[in-house]
Amino acid sequence: MSFKIRFGQQGYHFADLKTLLAKASPARSGDYLAGLAATSHEERVAAQWALADLPLRHFLNELLIPYESDEITRLIVDSHDLVAFAPVAHLTVGGFRDWLLSDAADTAAITALAPGLMPEMVAAVSKLMRVQDLIVVAKKCEVITYFRNTIGLNGHFSTRLQPNHPTDNEAGIAASLIDGLLYASGDAVIGINPASDNTQTVGRLLGLLDEFIQRFEIPTQACVLTHVSTTLELMNRGAPVDLVFQSIAGSEAANSSFGINISMLREAHNAAQALGRGTVGNNVMYFETGQGSALSANAHHGVDQQTIETRAYGLARAFSPLLVNTVVGFIGPEYLYNGKQIIRAGLEDHFCGKLLGLPMGCDICYTNHAEADQDDMDMLLVQFALAGGSFIMGVPGGDDIMLNYQSTSFHDALAIRRLLKLPPAPEFFHWLKNTDIMDAEGNLLCGPHLPAVFAKALNFAEASHGQ
Repeated sequence: MSFKIRFGQQGYHFADLKTLLAKASPARSGDYLAGLAATSHEERVAAQWALADLPLRHFLNELLIPYESDEITRLIVDSHDLVAFAPVAHLTVGGFRDWLLSDAADTAAITALAPGLMPEMVAAVSKLMRVQDLIVVAKKCEVITYFRNTIGLNGHFSTRLQPNHPTDNEAGIAASLIDGLLYASGDAVIGINPASDNTQTVGRLLGLLDEFIQRFEIPTQACVLTHVSTTLELMNRGAPVDLVFQSIAGSEAANSSFGINISMLREAHNAAQALGRGTVGNNVMYFETGQGSALSANAHHGVDQQTIETRAYGLARAFSPLLVNTVVGFIGPEYLYNGKQIIRAGLEDHFCGKLLGLPMGCDICYTNHAEADQDDMDMLLVQFALAGGSFIMGVPGGDDIMLNYQSTSFHDALAIRRLLKLPPAPEFFHWLKNTDIMDAEGNLLCGPHLPAVFAKALNFAEASHGQ
């Protein structure tokens, strides 16, 4: 179906739904690179105007990527809940925006609606929203998940402790791990990006994290962010796997470039659940995404990068993950050119994921060749926290020495927790108080002296894992 609209003295024509969505998207370098973006501000506003008048039901009839050739499309269509969709089925995209901003759209109503929303509907409404709107609506969403603690409760703010090392040195990892825990980081997950993806290295790192967590009775979960096939092999060997990690994208072809499909994810999900390693729940999947991944794989099917990113969330929610995060500025300025585009994309991704029922975090980050700096990241950090974001990264010094990009530090998370009075996950917070790392008000107690538990931890790192 084509769309025509007269805007001012100019008439505009959009050949189909994916063209309309692309032209309505806020400006970003990836869509210009793909030749999909609006050619002027006037054309963008005209597309947004036409999109606002489009009935939500239209998304049930015009698919962006054919059902027959894409398993993500099939998953989205086959899992769509018409009963849950009914309360908003009569609305246009613009009417849906108005409803989301109204008092009628409270936490309970949005939670009930989530199974009735297709990712493309959610991407569409985000294109009509100001930054303020994205924050206000996302704040209403509460998505709670469980493994060894409880993630996503309103009034709490979690972190992934990211103790990466360029040679996977265990003593270096342990030092970063202890440093992060002393700053109350790590309740979402202690997650290592390994420098090497071979099973021996990954198995060794899994053992290190598991031994540390068990010895010091830390109510959190571990993950080595390796390919799902490596994790499957290690589970078959009896390795201590808490969470299964995988990067995912919004088309079958893009996921094929990652070497994955839905069947493989389902196999890993079932295997991890069968291990039963959670204590308060059994959400076992950890997914990462990022705008631009499908375009970089030449697997975007002419769909704008924000819409196809939201389709990845449609895949993620089929597995009830513990954690999902958009690594928003990691892919580079070819896709998100500057701080303004990164900030907008991070808030869009969070909004879309939360509206679809996902526990959304954000790696608030940028590469050194992007037109962005730490001030931009501070802006996104504060806005993301105000929007009710579930978790961020905790990287020593905010500078990942293995992945070579800039992210958020332990100090950044601590600043947000103090500023907005947001403690960590309840079980983890209880452990921090019992180990004299934090007091009941969330203040650090360590000062110049290590708590006894971490004096032992340093001995553990030195004696058991090298120099």
